[in-house]
Amino acid sequence: MEIGQKVKVIRLRDRVSQDIVKKLGAQGIVTDYKMTDGSGVGVVVEFKDKTATWFFEDELALV
Repeated sequence: MEIGQKVKVIRLRDRVSQDIVKKLGAQGIVTDYKMTDGSGVGVVVEFKDKTATWFFEDELALV
């Protein structure tokens, strides 16, 4: 995935807060990359409400 691409949250890998659960099905824009655990890379997604959080790439689909 590249910065600027439009994505949709399709699944959540881990237990997360209710605020993140509400993003399931939401669309946003990839704004940055995030090193997750030294071996993986996630992406930061900003949503229409100006909130942002990171996801693993397999939790997202291109729109």
